[in-house]
Amino acid sequence: MIGKIIGAVVGAKAADHVRGVGGTGGALLGVGAATLARRLGPVGLIALLAGGYAAKRYAEKREAAKQPARPDIRPSAT
Repeated sequence: MIGKIIGAVVGAKAADHVRGVGGTGGALLGVGAATLARRLGPVGLIALLAGGYAAKRYAEKREAAKQPARPDIRPSAT
């Protein structure tokens, strides 16, 4: 029970830094995260972190591919 309360408080505070998520939504996500962490165990959490990192890298690569490449323009030495 205390883990859920702590998760709710942390989630509500983290929601302040995420656009589109309010304090109540953050609290619910925090409670869910605390429950999920307890169920997965250490190996599951490591796998979840690795998957999140891979998804972040994939999203960054897709975003970089969308943006046009800037030409390398240097002033002439004359």
